[in-house]
Amino acid sequence: MNEDQIKGKAKDIGGKIQEKVGEAVGSRQQQREGLSKQAEGKVQEKAGDVKDIVKGNR
Repeated sequence: MNEDQIKGKAKDIGGKIQEKVGEAVGSRQQQREGLSKQAEGKVQEKAGDVKDIVKGNR
């Protein structure tokens, strides 16, 4: 795993937690921000996948 994959996964997990906390406290803003972080994390993780492919690590 490269740095982008690790950071992307961390953002995805953090976003899931933030979304669930938003649900628990009734904050739609927190839910939206959590979903946004999840999407950002997934994109960063895929960028890391591409870097691995380009480098020939897969």
